[in-house]
Amino acid sequence: MLRSVKLYFRTTATATANRRQLKTLTLSTSTTTANKDAYFALVHHITNIVRRDIYPERTLNRLNLPVTSELVFRVLRACSHSPSESLRFFTWARAHYSPTSVEYEELIKTLARAKRYASMWKLITQMKDQNPQFSISSDTVCSIIEEYGKHGLIDQAVEVFNKCSSLNCEQSVGVYNALLFALCEVKMFHGAYALIRRMIRKGLAPDKRTYAVLVNGWCSSGKMIEAQSFLEEMSKKGFNPPVRGRDLLIEGLLSAGYLDSAKEMVRKMTEEGFVPDVNTFNCLIEAICNVGEIGLCVDMYHGVCNLGLCPDINTYKILIPAVSKVGRIDEAFRLLHSSIEDGHKPFPSLYAPIIKGMCRTGQFDDAFCFFGEMKVKGHPPNRPVYTMLITMCGRAGRYVEAANYLFEMTEMGLMPISRCFDMVTDGLKNCGKHDLAKRIEQLEVSLSRI
Repeated sequence: MLRSVKLYFRTTATATANRRQLKTLTLSTSTTTANKDAYFALVHHITNIVRRDIYPERTLNRLNLPVTSELVFRVLRACSHSPSESLRFFTWARAHYSPTSVEYEELIKTLARAKRYASMWKLITQMKDQNPQFSISSDTVCSIIEEYGKHGLIDQAVEVFNKCSSLNCEQSVGVYNALLFALCEVKMFHGAYALIRRMIRKGLAPDKRTYAVLVNGWCSSGKMIEAQSFLEEMSKKGFNPPVRGRDLLIEGLLSAGYLDSAKEMVRKMTEEGFVPDVNTFNCLIEAICNVGEIGLCVDMYHGVCNLGLCPDINTYKILIPAVSKVGRIDEAFRLLHSSIEDGHKPFPSLYAPIIKGMCRTGQFDDAFCFFGEMKVKGHPPNRPVYTMLITMCGRAGRYVEAANYLFEMTEMGLMPISRCFDMVTDGLKNCGKHDLAKRIEQLEVSLSRI
């Protein structure tokens, strides 16, 4: 009961603070980190109103919001899975400011994903009426075409492609690729290949995605021979893909879910002394990590590095969390040091998994030491890292250390989440540290007033 009352007052206080700050807070390049956190907290508050309030217009009117293009865009993006609520919010917002094409297009994409095609075209018409010289970006047109393709509406996808001129949108390579994707989604491979020939006649050179879409489509249908023949034919015509054909085939197999076939192809490549493209390799090890074969990933990493592959930062972002999660801390440190030797500057998502892995294995003293070392070397932790460390300390009953990190993160201008306050306060009281628990409660109250 006490916890429920406490949560109620915290929620009420937060909502009151949000309403007060909404009137004056704006985001700029000179905004401090604390103000940015507050700004996005306010956007989150508005998003909750839009998605959950029965009468959002009435609640929003009471807030006296300074409605801006950026605010509307962020709320629409946050509500991308709530098409009806997004449309209702945008209708309300239009009465308080003049929307730009950015907000229109964000809502158009949301409606397309939700198959609300009638509302989508109505919005496009409104956009055109507001500005007869309007133009829809190729990114938005591509999104509409691909959504039609995902739902098997290929005639509508082709219609949008043909209407590009009326939408003041150029039929770029990206738009061709979107229609190519739609055709492959419904297994119309002959039409897809005809579209590539038309693209070439128009003077447009296929890019990596052009090849990848068609190869992925063939691989997903189990047509490896056709995919290889297509790559060979395009090469004979002088249109070589930006990456090697075998890399595209590996990515196509991974996209189609044929992990074992992809692994076998890479194994044969390495036996012949060839290495895959780094992006292809990253896709492969990510897929292997997802099925739990961490040892195989590490072995493949060392094998291709010996053959001359230069890993990029994404390689380490995949491997370090994976090995840390299974308790291979020594390997995680080796990978981290390798990334530093390669010239990459460590950042929270690289060292946080190592700290969490050490906490899981009970190596808290080593974790604290490593955490302090990273700060000394100029890699300041962010809010999620502090939250993770406080949570891990709490789970292990180390509430004094958790309290110290709570104080430390607030000194850095980072706002702890309410769950951390509750966990640390309750833990300190249970172990008899009532004075320290009282200080944590006072800190929470003082932060809620800011």
